[in-house]
Amino acid sequence: MTDEPACSEQLGSEQPCGEQLPEVARCGPVSHALSRVARLHRITAGKLLRGLGLYPGQEFLMMHLWDKGPVRQSELIKAVDLDPSTVTKMLQRLEQAGHVRRSPDPGDRRAVLVEPTEAGCGLLGDVQHAWGDLEDHTLRGLDEQERAEFLRLLAKVEASLCTEAADCRTAVRVEE
Repeated sequence: MTDEPACSEQLGSEQPCGEQLPEVARCGPVSHALSRVARLHRITAGKLLRGLGLYPGQEFLMMHLWDKGPVRQSELIKAVDLDPSTVTKMLQRLEQAGHVRRSPDPGDRRAVLVEPTEAGCGLLGDVQHAWGDLEDHTLRGLDEQERAEFLRLLAKVEASLCTEAADCRTAVRVEE
């Protein structure tokens, strides 16, 4: 018996840019590709957001606030499904930049309300434009039918990765 995992048929070992698939990843070429694509997507998003004075991930906090208005910080933490200390640090940076305001919740002085400021609301159109640019850049080589199929397949992959209700709060529903 060997400690080496049994691999299903390998989908291909060639990577974009002529790089060879690492030996350890030969049983997971799709997972390796997804990791590379996610990394590049985040880098590209970071470049677009940097021009707006945002760090990657902060736009998700702002999106929630734009959609919901003032919310408790604990609700925001649950909505973005990040570590509370990470969200606190993100909110500190957003507050220092003048994009959000935190204040005691009048209904429960122990709780903190977070809301976008006027300057934060002014970012909405810019973030929407940046996400449109990111979408165009990401899907540049795909036609409309391929884009729809790609989104459908990503939704199926996301659904298969959802193992607990907490993991699936923002999962896209797949119509079969």
